[in-house]
Amino acid sequence: MPVRVEADLANGLPQFSVVGLPDAAVREARDRVRAAIVNSGFDFPQRRVTVNLAPADLPKDSGRFDLPIAIGILAASGQIASGHCDQALQDHEFVGELSLTGTLLPVRGAFALAMGVINGPSLTGSLILPKANQEEASLTESNRLRFAAGLREVTDFLQKNHPLDGPLEIDQALLTISDRDWSDIRGQDLAKRAALIAASGQHNLLMFGPPGVGKSMIASRMPAVLPALTKSQACELAAIKSLESTVDHHNWRMPPFRSPHHSTPARAIIGGGQPIRPGEISLAHHGILFLDELPEFSRDALESLREPLETGEVSVARVRHRAQLPANVMLVAAMNPCPCGYFGVSHGKRVCKCSPDRIDRYRGKISGPLMDRFDIAIQLCAVDDQTLRKAARVDSASRTSEIAAIVAQARSTQIDRQGKLNSRLSVPEIERVAVLDANSEQLLQQASRQWGWSARSWHRVLRVARTVADVDCSPKITFGHVSQAIELRRAMDAHLLS
Repeated sequence: MPVRVEADLANGLPQFSVVGLPDAAVREARDRVRAAIVNSGFDFPQRRVTVNLAPADLPKDSGRFDLPIAIGILAASGQIASGHCDQALQDHEFVGELSLTGTLLPVRGAFALAMGVINGPSLTGSLILPKANQEEASLTESNRLRFAAGLREVTDFLQKNHPLDGPLEIDQALLTISDRDWSDIRGQDLAKRAALIAASGQHNLLMFGPPGVGKSMIASRMPAVLPALTKSQACELAAIKSLESTVDHHNWRMPPFRSPHHSTPARAIIGGGQPIRPGEISLAHHGILFLDELPEFSRDALESLREPLETGEVSVARVRHRAQLPANVMLVAAMNPCPCGYFGVSHGKRVCKCSPDRIDRYRGKISGPLMDRFDIAIQLCAVDDQTLRKAARVDSASRTSEIAAIVAQARSTQIDRQGKLNSRLSVPEIERVAVLDANSEQLLQQASRQWGWSARSWHRVLRVARTVADVDCSPKITFGHVSQAIELRRAMDAHLLS
């Protein structure tokens, strides 16, 4: 919502007040603005100064109101008054934090502000931003942006029509290629196949296995095989990131990969605070949210993921704020089979010493409803030395570029067929595009009865089967595709019933 800054000078003892639900950072603007005006060569009026931030019932935060407050005071005191200036004040919008010297400092959320103002109906002129935000805001490719280094540049622009710098020319194809290669993964053919299918359909993936078998390595290599973000996707993500920090324009088209520590609280995972800030799940929008050591996260943090994983967005409500944050992510998680990590290890000198009760408590930290959100679950076992040495010689066939081409082809097929990836298909849509023959239907029914699947699990297996067929460039889902989809879920069912 746009904020209108009004300044009034009245007779009386010198006083400077800011009204309109300002927070501490906005109230402190009185001292910053006073020093910036004086140090920029102007006089601060020795009168009763009142600044109103309308609408009055909208809380205001951060220092981005410094520049419009200073411009309002200078205009009200007649120090920048002119016909051209009056019209410019009507046409342009101003955002910026002032230092005591009058220099404009970067503001948080510059990209989101630029997108909101540019797409809104109210702006007829330009949006004036700090020059320090030039690279970030230039990603919008709008010619309605102007950038200034300090307060004096802005006043010269308003009074004397001195030109301000426009946006930079940014190569929209800029993308930093990951230095993490898929061929670093040695052995683990089933896990690599599962990761390929998960990436192709944006399916949630859970990996079980003892320490050191490659769970984290596989997860960290997955972003390298995802397609670059489209322009609209990159803009959505940049707007979210700009609310938290500045946007790096050198890799802004790369799908995000967020890996929060297991001590991260629920609010940081899901978003919130006052004012509301995006959480890890929103910062991973159109990318991967990786939760290593899944059972070590707090139960509140894990349970808060259930609804966003289903809907693709986060609804955050506070007393004065309500926000809908996008959260279209692929959840990748890894966990050990027990607290010590060596339950079921079949070779080596490592022996599990966990009691059955302790194992049950550890696994019970992951609720059934959350477990049901995973489409694919696989068990990883340790790779012996002989297999590692052999894999080092033959694994070059699994180069990142080849895997990325398969993922891109499968995703393109899905977008062309239904306009979205398979993981986001509704129940009627998946029943329309995932038609099974009699044998495949019978196999799926047998697996459902054996493992006691819910309706959600049934449809998730159908979505995975559709993706397996897309990876194999098959227009129809065959018996083999359904069988593979069931196999890619069997580790979860075995885990829940063990």
